[in-house]
Amino acid sequence: MSRGARRAGAGQGAAAAVQLLVTLSFLPSVVEAQVTGVLDDCLCDIDSIDNFNTFKIFPKIKKLQERDYFRYYKVNLKRPCPFWAEDGHCSIKDCHVEPCPESKIPVGIKAGSSTKYLKVANSTKELEDCEQANKLGAVNSTLSNQSKEAFIDWARYDDSQDHFCELDGESFYTWLEGLCLEKRVFYKLISGLHASINLHLCANYLLEETWGKPSWGPNMKEFKRRFDPVETKGEGPRRLKNLYFLYLIELRALSKVAPYFERSIVDLYTGNVEEDADTKTLLLNIFQDTKSFPMHFDEKSMFAGDKKGAKSLKEEFRLHFKNISRIMDCVGCDKCRLWGKLQTQGLGTALKILFSEKEIQKLPENSPSKGFQLTRQEIVALLNAFGRLSTSIRELQNFKVLLQHSR
Repeated sequence: MSRGARRAGAGQGAAAAVQLLVTLSFLPSVVEAQVTGVLDDCLCDIDSIDNFNTFKIFPKIKKLQERDYFRYYKVNLKRPCPFWAEDGHCSIKDCHVEPCPESKIPVGIKAGSSTKYLKVANSTKELEDCEQANKLGAVNSTLSNQSKEAFIDWARYDDSQDHFCELDGESFYTWLEGLCLEKRVFYKLISGLHASINLHLCANYLLEETWGKPSWGPNMKEFKRRFDPVETKGEGPRRLKNLYFLYLIELRALSKVAPYFERSIVDLYTGNVEEDADTKTLLLNIFQDTKSFPMHFDEKSMFAGDKKGAKSLKEEFRLHFKNISRIMDCVGCDKCRLWGKLQTQGLGTALKILFSEKEIQKLPENSPSKGFQLTRQEIVALLNAFGRLSTSIRELQNFKVLLQHSR
């Protein structure tokens, strides 16, 4: 097997792990036959999202991700897979993640405190307890027995496969549309995350390695295999539309959480006073852009039924998201595992924000809030996850250009 194929295979583990959650919860993919037009379950067209992302969001979010506050993320990559004992880690050096030496970590992040940013949300202990936290923004350390059995069955019979779930005709979509909005949304979010991972694999593919010098770049053949309408039997465009839907959900969360960061008490503290001020200014500027988007997803349509049913569905959402991170512990590529955990926590944090609108509206200006709080870990995951989606959509535009030139 070529090194390029092995590199792709390592990344496919993360995509397969996300695919599994669909199997464990609401199952395979949704949308129309071309990546154009209006998205389901919201009144937003794809061209508007492309233009908004390209000219407003993408340049700024990339710049924000380069700031020290958002460059350091605490994660445990050594958790054992709960399903098999052998070492399935990727042997390719490019799959490894080098831990940050303590000497290179900014003093404000290493100390875990700040005179302005809420200590309870920036403390080292809370970061250490993050994976054990009982909330949507946290990631999980346990799986139900039912989920373990489903995962083992999947691993036994589908381990050699590297594609999305196969569907049984249009009957699946008839079934899916019959579900309540909340369950359709959950499926689309996971499908969108799956599509984002696959887009990154296609855009940054190990094409060849000559004399120890790897050549990375877009792989058109791989892109077509995963997203072309003909090769995927119409599934590719559905997956890409779910990517746009996921982007809208996280975009909406950023617009909703802006008041939390606009308070003077919140400072993105690293110890470098000048850079910290610039980082917050840039972040607030991004929030202003997110507010200006005219076609946001209306999250009020979710959980709008009786309170008991809504509470049950929210708990179901929380439990499903808690399961993903533990599944990621079975991914061999460390980089894929890292990004999988970060994007999962970022999406969980976005949902936590959308479910906390009343608490955010009641935030005090100059004192900590007991009703709504974000840890530094959640903030870093939220913005980096959205940055990853913004990059995915930008990369999709590049592939469209390459496809036009190839014809």
